[in-house]
Amino acid sequence: MDEMKKMPVLFVGHGSPMNAIENNRFTKGWEEAAQKIPRPKAILSVSAHWFTPGTGVCTEEKPRQIYDMYGFPKELYDLKYEAAGSAEYAMEILTLLEGEAAADNRWGMDHGTWAVLCKMYPQADIPVFQLSINSARNPLYHYELGRKLAPLRERGILIMGSGNVVHHLGKVNWEMEEQGYPFAEEFDSYIKECVKKKDLDGVINYRKSRAAVEAFPTPEHFYPLLYALGAAGGDYEAEVFNEAYVLGALSMTSYLLH
Repeated sequence: MDEMKKMPVLFVGHGSPMNAIENNRFTKGWEEAAQKIPRPKAILSVSAHWFTPGTGVCTEEKPRQIYDMYGFPKELYDLKYEAAGSAEYAMEILTLLEGEAAADNRWGMDHGTWAVLCKMYPQADIPVFQLSINSARNPLYHYELGRKLAPLRERGILIMGSGNVVHHLGKVNWEMEEQGYPFAEEFDSYIKECVKKKDLDGVINYRKSRAAVEAFPTPEHFYPLLYALGAAGGDYEAEVFNEAYVLGALSMTSYLLH
């Protein structure tokens, strides 16, 4: 894969796990994104739901599917997404990250990964493996780690961050099905403008937005975007899709970075 054909980078706002068993405008957006991307040799997912001290890489050839959500219909727990892992590419990451990561197979493939990929690649015929988000480090660290992952793009690996730019479950309002509170719209718009203008400092230092304090109480759903931007480098073209808010306090905005 030459320089002109290196794999794009993806950030998806994954929202509710129910998207895995529904067909809606968000799942359609994921499906359309898959059609725009060259077929990956493997997929590296940085999911908000693997947030742990240290940076772990799943090296198993058959990662287990984790149903890390509660109170949903049986149909969701019956969904199987049995993609293989890739020990080969996982070991490459351990080399790229120069001792900053370790093999960690205590987790597997959580719904931040499979609930999206079951729509993008329903045949589950592309190897998938996850990288954890180090809960002890600051935003710049996560962006820089994403930069170190960039060479994987030239190997045909799709780097996918999965989270939500705005994610405040404590402020969810079930009556606001497809609406956002003013703080959600303000913060999401701030990040979107920064991404479009390539103002990476503005994204990394997201607290420049006065709405940041309400956008999320903990940063694990935001940090996957930093990995995606780091891997994309400074000379990307951003395609924005799934621009919407749900339940007042969630942003579904997603980015395909070419």
